[in-house]
Amino acid sequence: MDTPPAPDTIDVVSDVVCPWCYIGKRQLDEALAALPPGERPAVRWHPFQLNPDLPAAGIDRRRYLEDKFGGAERAEQIYARVRAAGRQAGLALALERIERQPNTLDAHRLIAWAQDTRPGDASPLVEALFQAYFIDGRPIGDPEALAAIAGEAGLEGRAAAAMLASDAYRLETAEADERARGMGIGGVPFFVFGQRLAVSGAQGVDALRGALAQARAGRS
Repeated sequence: MDTPPAPDTIDVVSDVVCPWCYIGKRQLDEALAALPPGERPAVRWHPFQLNPDLPAAGIDRRRYLEDKFGGAERAEQIYARVRAAGRQAGLALALERIERQPNTLDAHRLIAWAQDTRPGDASPLVEALFQAYFIDGRPIGDPEALAAIAGEAGLEGRAAAAMLASDAYRLETAEADERARGMGIGGVPFFVFGQRLAVSGAQGVDALRGALAQARAGRS
């Protein structure tokens, strides 16, 4: 029996400062790795800002933890589950290295630019942004750091810097964020397989494989 074709796309709504989004991306990577390269659907990334009201320069991480969790000690208790899930996904999350909680509008603009520059190939940049923030503790709210990360991900760093210095993708990114909320998405990651089947949260490789198989079967 012929194998049914893969869904055309997997749409992922996420934020680059969401640890569950990083874990969910790694789970998706593992789920897709089981497919032959020619059958893997394109992955499209969509913005969702967990903290859209932060100033452009971000805020001190300690202050952020105080405001959100009541302090670093309480945050560490909450993050224990995140660290454990990260280890299962092969990630050694170094949350203690993060010095600033960034506004992520520019990071999302960079992803949107990358998807236009290399259609269907923004995942390496998304991975690089996650790693920069959660593993290396780099300031991903800083345009210079973002341009450097783009270059490390195989994109043209100078072109990325020029885009970030402009207003390109600013309105489109804000509107996409608002659309996601208007659709009822209140948390991320949020996966849509073949524009018809949704999975909310980092539910694990098996759940994503099941959704992928169901979406594939729906196209047979």
